[in-house]
Amino acid sequence: MATSGSITSITTTYAGEFAGKYVAAALLSAPTIEKGGVEILPNIKFKQVMQKMALTDVLSDASCDFTRTDDALTLTERVLEVKDLQVNLEVCKLDFHNTWQGIEQGYSSFDVLPKSFEDYLIGYVADKVAARNEVNFWRGDSSTSGEYDGIVTQVALDAGLPAAQEIAGVAASATTIIDELGKIVDAIPTSVYGREDLFIYLSQDMARAYVRALGGFGSIANNAGANGVDNKGTLWYGMGQDLAFDGVKIFVANGLADGTAIAAQKSNLFFGCSLNSDLQEVKLLDMSDLDGSNNCRVIMRMACGAQYAIVDDIVTYGITNAAN
Repeated sequence: MATSGSITSITTTYAGEFAGKYVAAALLSAPTIEKGGVEILPNIKFKQVMQKMALTDVLSDASCDFTRTDDALTLTERVLEVKDLQVNLEVCKLDFHNTWQGIEQGYSSFDVLPKSFEDYLIGYVADKVAARNEVNFWRGDSSTSGEYDGIVTQVALDAGLPAAQEIAGVAASATTIIDELGKIVDAIPTSVYGREDLFIYLSQDMARAYVRALGGFGSIANNAGANGVDNKGTLWYGMGQDLAFDGVKIFVANGLADGTAIAAQKSNLFFGCSLNSDLQEVKLLDMSDLDGSNNCRVIMRMACGAQYAIVDDIVTYGITNAAN
C-alpha cells in the first residue's frame, strides 16, 4: 500500500535521451554477463549468423603440386536470434519516494547516488530486469512471455551433443561434489581441455557444496583435510576469491538451476542484444497531469538472445538431453 505524504513531481517526461545507458544496465548487469562469463554481441536487430568451420586431416605429404584438401573443410552455422521484450510497469510514486529521499540524504550505503527520482526509479526497474535476464540467459524458454531460449534450453534439445558429454546429476553435497566435478572434467574433450577460456559454470548450490568440501567438510577420501584449506575450515573462502577444480576455472552462474552445470569455453557462449540499435527504448511517464494519480509508468523495450557455437565442445551436468 502506498504511504501518505508529499511527493516529488516529475516535471519532465523522460523519453529516452539516455536509453542506451539504462538498457545496457538492465541487460548487461546480469552477473554472468557483467563478470565477463560469455561473449557479448551488441547491435543485433534480428539475427546474427555464426559460422562454424571444422577442419580434419589438413596436413599431407609435401609435393611440387598444389593438392586441394577441400574435403577436409566443413562449414556449418548457428543463428543467434534476438527476441523483442518489454517492460510495461505502473507504480505509485509514494511507494518509492521515501526510499529515494533517504538515499539522497545519505541514509544509505549507496556509493553512487541517483541524481533524481527518475534515475532512482528507472535504476530500480533496470535491476529487476537484470536479475530476470541472468535466468533467461541460462534457462529461459521463448514460449514463456518475457523469456528467450537460454543456453540450457537449447543444448537440451541438440542431438549433436555427444552422449559421453551429458553427465547425469545428483543432489549437491560436500561429500559428493568432488567426485561429481571430476566427472565433468573427465568428459571435457581433449581439444578443449587446457584452453585459457575454459570454465565450469556451476549453479549456486554446487558452488556452495564445493566451498564447504574445501573447508574440510567433504568425505574423508576427498576433502582438503579436517580443517580445510590452510587449516582455516570454512573461513578459508572469501567471496572475491577465484575457484578452480583440477586446473579448470569455475564460474558461479546464478542463473543456472540447482544441481546443474556446464563446461564450455567462454568464446563458445554468446549473449546478443540490441544496444545502440533502434530496438531499445526507455520512457518514464508521470501520470499525475493526465489522470490526477500519483502513478508513474516505466516503459522499456529491448531485444536479446543467447546461443552457443559448437555443441561438441560443451559438457552438461544434470541437464537431460531430450534429443539423445
